[in-house]
Order: sequence, then C-alpha cells, then structure tokens
Amino acid sequence: MKSTRRGFLVGCSAAIAAMAGARINQVVFANPEDSVNEDVLVIIFLRGGCDALNLIPPIGGADRGYYETARSELKVPVTGEGRALNLNNQFGLHPGAGSLYDIFQDQKLAIVTAAGLQEDTRSHFDAMSYMELGTPGSKASSTGWLTRHFQTAPNLPTEILMPALAVGNLQPTSLRGYTQTTSMSSPDYFNLDIDPWRWQDESQEALRQLYHTGSSSLHLAGQETLDFVDIFEANDTGDYVPANGAVYPDTDFGRRLQTVAQMIKMNIGLRVANVDLGGWDTHDRQGDGSTGYFNTRVTEFSDSLAAFYTDLSGCGGTNYANKATVVVMSEFGRRLRENADGGTDHGHGGMMMVMGGNVNGGVYGDWPGLENTQLYDGADVEVTTDYRRVLSEILIRRLNNPNIDTIFPDYAGFSPMDIVRGAPVASPPPVGPYFSYLPMVMNQESCTTN
Repeated sequence: MKSTRRGFLVGCSAAIAAMAGARINQVVFANPEDSVNEDVLVIIFLRGGCDALNLIPPIGGADRGYYETARSELKVPVTGEGRALNLNNQFGLHPGAGSLYDIFQDQKLAIVTAAGLQEDTRSHFDAMSYMELGTPGSKASSTGWLTRHFQTAPNLPTEILMPALAVGNLQPTSLRGYTQTTSMSSPDYFNLDIDPWRWQDESQEALRQLYHTGSSSLHLAGQETLDFVDIFEANDTGDYVPANGAVYPDTDFGRRLQTVAQMIKMNIGLRVANVDLGGWDTHDRQGDGSTGYFNTRVTEFSDSLAAFYTDLSGCGGTNYANKATVVVMSEFGRRLRENADGGTDHGHGGMMMVMGGNVNGGVYGDWPGLENTQLYDGADVEVTTDYRRVLSEILIRRLNNPNIDTIFPDYAGFSPMDIVRGAPVASPPPVGPYFSYLPMVMNQESCTTN
C-alpha cells in the first residue's frame, strides 16, 4: 500500500497528527510556462436544513401574501425595525445578514433561489450524503464529488503541499476517498513541540534521521511530513492579523473562516476548503422574523463570511478574493408553513450563495411561486435549480475542469447561469510537477488598516 503524507500523519503520534499552520508565502513553485489553475473553492455547508424562506424572504407580489399567511409569527417584516433588506423588489435579505448586503450591492454575491437537491427526501443524513457524494439517490459511491474533481482536473500540479483542507475534526463526504486532505481546527497546533526545551530539537532530528535511512513510500512520506512541519514551525503561529480591518466573530465558525483565509494567503497550494456551520434544524423556538435564535445564527454566519471577504480583498497588492470562490449550500430548506412549536419542519427547495471577486452578483433562479398548486408536495418550495448546476459552472469556469460528466455522473443537460466569470476550457495544456516545497521562511505579505 502506498504511504501518503496524510496516512503518515494519521499513523504517527497525536502531536504529529495535530495539524494547523502559520503564514508563509510562495513555498510551492511551478514553471512559468505551465498553465496552472490557482483558484480556491471554499464550500460552506449549513448543516441542519437552513430556512431559506426567512433568509431570503419574498417581499413583494402575490407570494408575499402567501408567505405572511403561512408564517404569521415567523415572517420577516418589510417595514419598520428589523425589516428585510431589499434585493430586487421581489426578494429581501434577512436583516441579520446586513453585513453581506454591501457585498451584494457591489455585485460580488449571487443568491440562487429555489436551489438544492431534486431527490425526494427529508432525511438530513440521506440528503447530505447525496449532495456530497454528487450522486443523488445513491450512497454507493466510494468517492465524493470533490475527490472526483481532483482525480480529473487537467491543470493541477502533481505535487501540492495542501490541496484540500477540512476545517474541523472530520473529512467531509465530498472528499471521500481522497487521501491528501488536511484536517485542522486551528493554526495554533501544528508542531511537534510537546516540551519546547527538549522535544523539538532532539526528537524531531531523530525522526528526520530515521526517515532518511530508506527510500520506501513510508520513508518518503515521513520525510515529506517533517519538511511540512519545518515550514510551519519556521514561521510565527498565532499572530495572524486579518487584512483591511476585518474582524471575525469570536466563534468557532468565525475562527475557522479566518484559518481558511490564512491558509489561502500562505500560497501553499490550497485548492479546496470545507467549513461547516450547524444548528439550522429549527423545529421549535426559531424566533420571529427579525429576532431570536434564527437571527443569531444568521448574524454569525453573515458577519463571518463578510469578514472573510474583507480579509481577502486587496491585501498587499494581491486580491485573494479574485482567486477564491465561496459556495454556500444546505441539504434542504424548510416548509412554507410554520408549525405549532414556533419553528419550521423539513422542506425541499432551499437556496445557494456564491461569493467572490469573479462572481456576477444578483438574484438567480427560476422562482416557482408559493401558491398551493405551485408547491412541491403541497407544502414546500419546488427545486428549480439543481445544486449541481451551480457547482458545475464553478468547476468549468473558475477551476477549469470540464469533466462534470465524471464528477456528477448522473447529471445531464448542464447550461451555465453566468453566475461566475470565466470561459470553459476544452483541452488545457499538460502541467508538470508543482515543485517544490522547502523548509524555509519566505517573505510574508501583510496589510492592516490603522
């Protein structure tokens, strides 16, 4: 069995397996003539079934009346304090998401209504598995859709220090079968330093001598891992200052997005990052349209996402927001009608968001309507935009991977919605090894506001 850096890390001591990072720049190099795609896809999954009808409520037309009738207690108002923020006179944005409103007005945030999984299920676990595997109706696949992207991408280097990052404790199902995912919760723990006065110098050197005694895949994986550790330990950890005055919420989600921003700025090859935000299963005590539990959740989500975009925008002359595309998704939406417990039950159609410097902002999707005959199963928003359509466009136009028939094997009839900029690439030129990563300290790029 071939040993990999990830396998080595999992099999070694807990100190080695506790991975994170610090700030480095340009540790990975490519030949100038190679056409290497360096875009980063950030997937944010809202676990639990986010109530899209209150996050993006209808604010005009007949659907506003159906919405108010079905949600007399939970509705987001259109006038007065706590009113919805007008997106296009048909839909509004929850007032708790006000920090995203400026990004929407700058046309860097796209919102897709009535989007999601077209498979008929109201099971959290089934819906999440279908979406992350990229095979609706089947959980038999041994690989996730992001794994198949890595397997088929024609313009990625053969060697990348950190191609995929899962911020948290678990590798998401979308990366099932991919052995090069780095899992971390914070950049403060990546070291071999148990006792700083004796372990780092003596034991790390002993490990290096041990793994330089052979040339097997295990030895090479060990050498690579120790080089990886050296790169991170040679840089200061825990001193990251977000750019442009960005302030992340002091929450797990806020800190996780800050970690992603830090990893992007290191220029160590990150291509995909996954971050989860749970707590969206609002069966009871959801709160009224503008206050309460749901509002708190929306505010944390929005403030964290806005800080991430601000942090990446134009730092030190490099606009990292132009190379990062953020996609927000959830396994399904909630039912149109509120329940007797002050909440909403599992529904069908939800929403997606796409944010980034190369996003064509606006409201997208074929809205099906909320009149009873227009509802799915007489209760839910119909799905008119398959979530794979949005992801496929990003894969083709931003990541330059046209192989969506392999990534989403049962999906046919793709047509772009023009959510992101970029042109499909029919046959990208071959790319050589992305070489090399070295245990060295590089010039760090930073920018702050006074």
